[in-house]
Amino acid sequence: MNFLETLKTGVSSILTHRLRSILTILGVMIGITAVTLTVGLGQGAQGQVASEISSLGTNLLTVTPGSTTSAAGIRGGFGSASTLTLSDANALSNPIVAPDIQAVAATNTRSGTLVAGNNNWTTSVVGTFPTWLGVRGRSITQGRFLSASDIANQSNVVVLGSVTAAELFGGRDPVGQSVNIDGVPMTVIGILNTVGSSSSASATSSLDDQAVVPFTTLADEIVGGPNRDSLSSILIEARSASSLSAAYQEADAELLALHGITLAADADFSIQSQQSVLSTATSVDKTLTILLGGVAAISLLVGGIGVMNIMLVSVTERIREIGLRKALGATPRVIRRQFLIEASILGLVGGLIGVALGIAGAVILPHFISNPIKLSIPAMAGALVVAVGIGVGFGVYPAGRAANLPPIDALRSE
Repeated sequence: MNFLETLKTGVSSILTHRLRSILTILGVMIGITAVTLTVGLGQGAQGQVASEISSLGTNLLTVTPGSTTSAAGIRGGFGSASTLTLSDANALSNPIVAPDIQAVAATNTRSGTLVAGNNNWTTSVVGTFPTWLGVRGRSITQGRFLSASDIANQSNVVVLGSVTAAELFGGRDPVGQSVNIDGVPMTVIGILNTVGSSSSASATSSLDDQAVVPFTTLADEIVGGPNRDSLSSILIEARSASSLSAAYQEADAELLALHGITLAADADFSIQSQQSVLSTATSVDKTLTILLGGVAAISLLVGGIGVMNIMLVSVTERIREIGLRKALGATPRVIRRQFLIEASILGLVGGLIGVALGIAGAVILPHFISNPIKLSIPAMAGALVVAVGIGVGFGVYPAGRAANLPPIDALRSE
């Protein structure tokens, strides 16, 4: 019996026992679908995190102040101190001091209440400089951004995030409208592009919900006092991804020198790289993907056991057929091949249906969940290989048992 005839015999046997074959295929199908969607969810989450972090700015370093300690010995978190000043930011902007730093944007962030007509909204008010737009990788969809003259003249102007603008003005055009920020009248001059929520921030924080004003205006008209020139953060853009590490070292060395600190462990500031955030987030996503993939793989194991069980039942039911075929000259190799082909077909069909359901799930599920599902051709091809491998692997023992049946014993069985 050649391979084609063996294949026809195997297909005929599967079709003869439809219900049993469908149940076997179902086990493999569920396992392949679960693994496909789990891996797709993991890859989608990694891509989403990378996109969100990239939206914060390319080649970005963020310098934040150190922590405070009260008279009672209670220590605040990072950023609670006022250890960064404008002079620090200006020093880092010097190309002689830090040649690998492309641009620097000093920021002072406060929570403020914005009032426009009968609407009010509490959000983050960011006092900064014109370089902020490029360092953060943002753009303007309406109007313009802050200019050098706005900084020099302490202009009462504000650029709103898209969410902030929608909350205050609804469907009206915000540009040119008046807004009061903590009682200080401002004129809206621009609207920032939409980028979404920050993965590193709290669940209620959005990069589209903020108001950006000139640093000098915030310092003199909103903050005031001795801390008017203190900074919430210094945003640093490296010249390239390859020079990010060099920019980090230059910023760290200059700030230590400016603050008179000799030991790095005593630094009253911290520098965080977007790459480190991305690496951490990606590592977490990969760990969760492996964990969920392992759980889904149990379904494949169950499906494989189902294939073995069905094939063993098939061997038992077809003892006389096997004996007759061997008596007519069929070799153990032919018998073994037939049962392996049947098991492979069951695995392949289950795999194809599983991949199809995985693709359908990747299209439908994102409409009901917040995470995207990213599928790749190599992953789907690998799933099919695994499905066929399950059929072959779990069909070896039943096939071997059928091939080793003595013809005379098989013919005697009832």
